[in-house]
Amino acid sequence: MFRTIVAAALSAAFITAPCLLSGPAQAQTPAASTPATPDAKAKRPVSAGQQAARERQKKCGAEWKEAKAAGKIEKGMTWPKYWSACNKRLKAGG
Repeated sequence: MFRTIVAAALSAAFITAPCLLSGPAQAQTPAASTPATPDAKAKRPVSAGQQAARERQKKCGAEWKEAKAAGKIEKGMTWPKYWSACNKRLKAGG
């Protein structure tokens, strides 16, 4: 097992080490082929359904905090169960 760990560490060192046999010009070449950061991509606009779901989640979250602070939450009720019931109620109401 120790040999496997040492072999893996050495192979990683050789793979990540700059190529010294090809000369200094190649070792100093900047990594121009790296892609741009993922943050540079344009984000897709949020659909109407996603926006409505987010608004319902915020409303249910506020209700959950108020009910929990007031001690009105049933024993054994968790946020996912509350969110499911609240989401169904808000969808049906409008």
